Amino acid sequence: MSHTTLVELEIDNGIATLFLNRPDKRNAISDPMRTALIAVLERVSSDRGVRALVLTGRGQAFCAGGDIAGMQQRIASPPGEVAFNGWSRQQHVHRAVSLLHGMPKPTIAAVNGAAAGLGADIALSCDFVMASEAASFSWSYIARGLVSDGGGMYFLPRRVGLARAKELIFSGHRLTAEAALSMGIADRTSQADQLLADARAWALELSQGSATALALGKSILNRSLDTSAEQMFALSSQAQAICYTSTEHRESVQAFMDKTAPKPSGAAH
Repeated sequence: MSHTTLVELEIDNGIATLFLNRPDKRNAISDPMRTALIAVLERVSSDRGVRALVLTGRGQAFCAGGDIAGMQQRIASPPGEVAFNGWSRQQHVHRAVSLLHGMPKPTIAAVNGAAAGLGADIALSCDFVMASEAASFSWSYIARGLVSDGGGMYFLPRRVGLARAKELIFSGHRLTAEAALSMGIADRTSQADQLLADARAWALELSQGSATALALGKSILNRSLDTSAEQMFALSSQAQAICYTSTEHRESVQAFMDKTAPKPSGAAH
């Protein structure tokens, strides 16, 4: 399988659907797959014709985490190279997660099966999580003697609180879709055969507004829990000044005054 087919991309009606595509390995993230994922995410992020992204997995799993064969190879490296090789690998992990988290458009993880370890972190890197009835979530790093390295120690406490996040990360306990929904890890659930359709419909609904306002609003909201009120007001003021100059704002105001329907504001200009 070539690197490009490890991650597949479909775009329809402005909605991009990204498929993790190693179904025989339960979509475990290998080094080549990580490289392919970064390339596709960079493409989606910069494509102004794409208004939203849905991320899912081919086959029965969403993502089983890091590739165990890759871990074995890393352990077998000369002792003097293990740490730096691991550090280099982490830069790629964090690049992929940062691209998802900072994507200037809405993102939805459509979790179709097991999301374990890095897979669970990747799901929480998205703005929203929709879980099928077959989905499960586990921060299973502890079973491999590892810590959550894909953003889980940042995202999970913000979803469930610090004590609950510690419990999940320390234990590696597996959650059903129903439990994940009740805890706030998943935002919505769907039947398995409707998951993609429901996720795409939600993505379309979320992305109909001004692309400029969405991108700026998301960039500020992503910082809201770590920023003072004074700083938030300043960031919002700066963003609003940019919005005042946007084509979407001008066209929507004119359409309101003319009592006509504005152009679809999710479209890029």
